[in-house]
Amino acid sequence: TSPLPRPVLADDSIRLVPLTPAHEPFVAALAQDDEVRAFTRFPTQPTSEFAGAWLTIYDEGWGDGSRAGFAIETHDGEFLGLGLFVQLEIEARQGEIGYVVGPSARGKGVATRTLRLLTDWGFSELGLERIELWIDAENAGSERVAERVGYVREGILRSCWIKEDIRRDMGVWSRLRGDARLLARF
Repeated sequence: TSPLPRPVLADDSIRLVPLTPAHEPFVAALAQDDEVRAFTRFPTQPTSEFAGAWLTIYDEGWGDGSRAGFAIETHDGEFLGLGLFVQLEIEARQGEIGYVVGPSARGKGVATRTLRLLTDWGFSELGLERIELWIDAENAGSERVAERVGYVREGILRSCWIKEDIRRDMGVWSRLRGDARLLARF
């Protein structure tokens, strides 16, 4: 696989900036949030090394084309959260998106805007045909975000391993490249 381009993605309210080591304190702070630890693959008890090691994984992913990580920011540079391709399979033309919004930015459309920007980039620039979201079945807010951006829930993976000894029911949501044409009719 080959390196991915590292663009800045933006709309009129937010921008997604490729992650760098400078984002480490922000990632570490997010990892302390109860909702983040409950609904994401972040560990339930992150170590002091977690954020730096996690950023290294995303830097390597940019280099080998297996993942892409962005900081969500205001246009003034205020950190709001993370927008991620947690898995990319460029040859298979599919990927999985995740998003993590900090407490101060929740309920303001940040996750919806982030998902829309990442989805558009995945289809238009990366040539993906399928994009998935894995959403904890108890995370109603994230399910609403998926619906707003045109994702369809395909089903529930019952008692799916998430992290550590934690098993949860996970909804698998997807968008296909052709879905954009269907959405345009509504």
